[in-house]
Formats: sequence, structure tokens, C-alpha cells
Amino acid sequence: MDSLTCTPSDLVPLLSSSANATALASFLCARFSTISSQLSDATHAIDNTYLLFSAYLVFAMQLGFAMLCAGSVRAKNTMNIMLTNVLDAAAGALSYYLFGFAFAFGAPSNGFIGRHLFGLKAYPSPDGDYSFFLYQWAFAIAAAGITSGSIAERTQFVAYLIYSSFLTGFVYPVVSHWFWSRDGWASPIRPNNLLFDSGAIDFAGSGVVHMVGGIAGLWGALIEGPRIGRFDRAGRSVALRGHSASLVVLGTFLLWFGWYGFNPGSFLTIMKGYGGGGGYYGQWSAVGRTAVTTTLAGCTAALTTLFSKRLLVGHWNVIDVCNGLLGGFAAITSGCSVVEPWAAIICGFVAAWVLIGFNMLAAKFKYDDPLEAAQLHGGCGAWGLLFTGLFATKAYVNEVYPGLSGRPYGMFMGGGGKLLGAQIIQILVITGWVTATMGPLFYVLKKMNLLRISREDETAGMDLTRHGGFAYVYHDEEDISMRPTFMMTKIEPNNASPSTDGQRSHSNV
Repeated sequence: MDSLTCTPSDLVPLLSSSANATALASFLCARFSTISSQLSDATHAIDNTYLLFSAYLVFAMQLGFAMLCAGSVRAKNTMNIMLTNVLDAAAGALSYYLFGFAFAFGAPSNGFIGRHLFGLKAYPSPDGDYSFFLYQWAFAIAAAGITSGSIAERTQFVAYLIYSSFLTGFVYPVVSHWFWSRDGWASPIRPNNLLFDSGAIDFAGSGVVHMVGGIAGLWGALIEGPRIGRFDRAGRSVALRGHSASLVVLGTFLLWFGWYGFNPGSFLTIMKGYGGGGGYYGQWSAVGRTAVTTTLAGCTAALTTLFSKRLLVGHWNVIDVCNGLLGGFAAITSGCSVVEPWAAIICGFVAAWVLIGFNMLAAKFKYDDPLEAAQLHGGCGAWGLLFTGLFATKAYVNEVYPGLSGRPYGMFMGGGGKLLGAQIIQILVITGWVTATMGPLFYVLKKMNLLRISREDETAGMDLTRHGGFAYVYHDEEDISMRPTFMMTKIEPNNASPSTDGQRSHSNV
């Protein structure tokens, strides 16, 4: 909101007919200043409340991740995977508070990494309040939660703590500084941007959050190798199904709900008019549009996956539909604020096929990811960045990222290829950065025997061997690793009369 000012010297000529014109002008200006301050306070309060509420929604996604992960693994590893989700949030809070937030938003910086605000020193400030820190922390732990799904059911607990702290405290913050900080070399809000005079548009994190988490999980799963029994001796894929479709659906709906804080909340404020003329249209309208594009992309991806998998495998699978829905959300996250609703439908349709295609490649190359996290978040996140470079509209880009005349926008919308080029560079840079940091980390953990659990522990399940007992009583009939190689059945007494040929009848063995 523009500041409202009043000076007595401006009012005295208008009040010259009054005997006490100067005193009256001073009185009116004092009252006017009080009203202006209260309006300013109300604006800050509304914006911060909006951001805090959005942070709470994004944090609720951790529960969604926990339920989704728990339902997608076998019952013998339920307690382990839920504990890792809790510690993603707990360990991530300390590492992000001490280092991560400063690396991400500690301006002024050199364009590569922030250098201020360690431990929230000199905070809050005119540039940000505690609500902004909480919101960004919720994003950071979301990236770590994505990675935990890729390496589920076979990873040592200490490895989770090490990689989660490193990811939230350093790897993710550096990427968010590049594309979200006002000093970042590829940020669209940086004056005199270094990347095609535009910067890459990744509004809520298809690349910054989803690709970072997905590629980190990719390297973790590749270095660890597949779970025992995931591929048979002939190299054929063997389904190790999660134990609870109900938990998967519950987690999916919680993530869907939280995404309304993830995408619309990334505006950070809501009390902002467009054009300065008042009226019904303002940033609140853009917030609503962003929620609509998010919804349409996810729903389209879910339906596309449903019918596509029906044609490919011959049945309707709720797990596939849930993953397709989340793939659509991951893809639209980049351009949700700058595209038309009809374009979001295209985004979701293609995202479903991107997920299906990457899953086929994963099976072909014997890559094992229990939650399809690398394919879903990494693959669909990359498509989301490309989609933004193709379909971002001029009017919305200038609303969301004002202050630069002639800013590039989507190629298919007449904006040329600069924005698409910036998006491609973002994909390459994120892939290279995460590979160069998380790949060696997982490799060192493997060499130090800190990454993967023993074969015996993996067969028995980490709940029993590492966490003191199962999450609940279960009987996992489909768990091939739990079946003995040779089984004998009990022979029951047979009271039937001897057969006519003199041989005794026996029950089947």
C-alpha cells in the first residue's frame, strides 16, 4: 500500500478562513497520520497472517508425505518411514535456522549464495518477518521428504539424518537463492538479471523443490541399488506392493490440501491491487487463479493416468491415479501463477505421460524407487519448467513480476524463446548442482557402510530390527522376501474308509 502523507503547510491555505488555521491543520494531519499508520499495520497483519496460514498448509504436507510413504512401503517398514518423515522436519528446522535460510535469502550476496541472517540474526527486518522464515522452512523440508521416499525400506537411519541436514542446510538453500532471492543470478525479481534479462520463472518450485528432491532421491536409489526381491534372477520386475492403499489415498488428499498453501501462498502477500485504480481485481484474484490452475492440472493428470493405465495394464489402479495427481501438481507448480486455466489442463495431461514414461524407463534399467519420487517429482518437475517457458502469458507475467518492460514470456503465447531458454538452463543447472553435491554424499556414505542396512535386517524389516517392533500386527502374504524357500504343510488325520483297491486315502500335502 502506498504511504499516505499529510503536512499542515498544505492545509493552512485551505483553512485560511478559520481563526486557528494552523492548529486545525496540525490536528487534522495528526489524525490522518494515525489512520494511515493503522491501515499500514492492518495491511502487514493481513499479509503476514495469510503467509502464516499458507505455511501451516505446507507444513501439513509433511503428514501427507508420511501417510503416502507409509502406505507405499511394506508393513514391516512402516515405523521406519514415518520416523524419517518426522526427522526430516525436526533436523531440517535446526539446519535451516542455523545455515539454510541465510544461504537462501541472506542478501546482499554475490549471486551464488547468501551471506547474512545466520541464526535469524537481525531479523525481522523491512525485507521480511518470521512468517517468511517459517514458510521457507516448510518448503525446505518438503524437498527432503521427497528424497526419503526414493530410498525407503533399505537405508540406515543415520544416513537419513546426514542427508536430510545437508539437503535442507546447504543444497536446497543454494538453489532457492539462485532462483528466488532478489540477488540470485537467475532470479526473475533481480534487477538487471543475468539470465537473458529475464530469469527463470519457477513460481512455487517445480525445479527448486521438486527437482532438487527428486534428483537427490535418484542418486540415493541408484547408489544403494534395488530392494531385495524387486527384480528376479532373470531381471524381470517384481512388484513389491505397499501394504495400505487407504494410507496412500489419505496422504494424497492431505498433499492436495497442502498444495493450496504451496502454490497460492507463494505470492507471500494478498493485499495488493493491480493498476492502482481499485476495484474487484487484484493480487487476491491472482491467488484464486493460481488455486484454479493447480486444481485443473492435478485433476487432468489423475484422469489421464487412470484411463492410460487401464489401456496399458487392463485394470483401474487407485495408486497410479494418486501418483498421477501428484505428478500434475508437481508440474504446474512452476507456472501456476502465470498461465491460463486452459493451459493447466495441457500441463496435467502431458505430466501424466511423463510419469508413465519415466516409470517404464525405471523398470527397463532396474531402478527401484518405492514411491516413484524421482520420476514424479524430478521428471514432472522438469516438464513443469518447460511448460512455463511455453505457455506463460504476457499479462500475468507482468503482474506477478512487475518492473521490467519487455519481459519475455511463453513461446507459444508469442513471447519468443528467451524464457524457454532460461527454463532449460534452470533444469540443467539444478541437475548438475544436485548431482555434484548429493551424489558424492551418498557414495561416501556407502563406502563408510553407513548407507544401506544388512541383507538380514532388510529381509526381517527395519521396524523389528532397528525400531524395537512393528508399527502394528500384520501378515504380509505378498512379501516374497519373507517366504521360506521350502515349506511343509501339516498332514491332518484322515478318517475316511480305505479305498476298494486296498490303498489308504491321504489328504493332499
